[in-house]
Amino acid sequence: MFEAMLTEAQRALRDEVRDFVRSVPRQLILDMDADRVRYPSDFVREAGRRNLLGLRFSPEVGGRGLRWEEEIVAIEEVGVLGTALACAYVMPSIVGEALAAFGTAEQKERWLVPLLRGERIAAEALTEPRGGSDFFGTTTEARREGDHYVLRGQKRFIVGAAEADFFLVYARTNPDPEASPHQSISAFIVERGPGVEAEYLYGLLGTRGGGTGRLVFRDARVPAENLIGVENGAAEIFYRMMIPERMTSAAGAVGMGRAALEVAARYSDRRKAFGQKIRRFEAVSFKVADSITLLDAARGLIYGAARSVDAGDAPWRSRRLVSEAKKFATEAAWQVVNHAMQILGGIGYTNVYPIERLLRDTRLIMIWTGTNEVMDLIIQHEYYREVLPPRPDVRDPEGDAPEAEREEEKVYE
Repeated sequence: MFEAMLTEAQRALRDEVRDFVRSVPRQLILDMDADRVRYPSDFVREAGRRNLLGLRFSPEVGGRGLRWEEEIVAIEEVGVLGTALACAYVMPSIVGEALAAFGTAEQKERWLVPLLRGERIAAEALTEPRGGSDFFGTTTEARREGDHYVLRGQKRFIVGAAEADFFLVYARTNPDPEASPHQSISAFIVERGPGVEAEYLYGLLGTRGGGTGRLVFRDARVPAENLIGVENGAAEIFYRMMIPERMTSAAGAVGMGRAALEVAARYSDRRKAFGQKIRRFEAVSFKVADSITLLDAARGLIYGAARSVDAGDAPWRSRRLVSEAKKFATEAAWQVVNHAMQILGGIGYTNVYPIERLLRDTRLIMIWTGTNEVMDLIIQHEYYREVLPPRPDVRDPEGDAPEAEREEEKVYE
């Protein structure tokens, strides 16, 4: 983050997280990328031991009672490690949001407290084989039978499918085909057990070592007290979850871009060609300049989105800013990592440097937690919502033209 924008407490938190990040064994990163690790449980436990998980949640459940402004500072630092470890780090923040905002006191004590201690691993089960961006088209069903729900269906691309202790699962609970999809889905905490199987683990381009797979629910019996919120009320939970999913993606992306740029900048100050350091060539130094600008712009947008959420801004405005932050930061990170690889040239395409891993990692973040095309839909929708109604308190620039009064020339149909 910008030094001038950080308080002393935020700088102290940043330094604390940097100390944690420095402690992460290099071998863990290598083993995860080689798929020799199914999930970095020790990493999560250590973050929990240091009280670095779910920073914005209440101290009563194990958080620190901080704000998004502080959490994004921490996530950028963890993002330097790459997508897989950053994802493991933010999962308690994502799943914890549903429990903190909609869970009962008993549910928080049972799942949120050990989650923030790093004692239990959680995963979000949202995407289905027949529906990616179409969340409300979910076909996974939960049928009420006495004091249980019987869960049947599949979810895929679930980070933690192989090792998570419990899952936040969305399922259709209203069997009426004529019912509104927005009033037909419920959210549950589903613990690993009979009827819950990780049937397939994916071979991934990057972001490896998280046990990403397909979950199958075969008449899994879920106690009714595991329902989060109210039956058929998961739309509200889903919209709330957009914020942590996308804020964490945005902040982590900046960390990854920063890591790649630092490697490339140091390389350019050592590598020589035509008798001088390659940083002296505009083809290189301008890529560094573009990269710095992209990352700083992304930080500013993420910070603005965090301020909006923390201040309780109008939900539509926060949705727009969070979506802008996710879209811009992930695309900026992708561009910065590509610039870094171009600066390093052929050696950047090898595993002598970490750029090739960061390139593989950053490709995913423009897809997950809502594709950037979905972000475009949200951004433009919320903007039209703001700009179309009459706004007597704001100057209308349409009238600032010499012939503005010629209404007969303004033909719309």
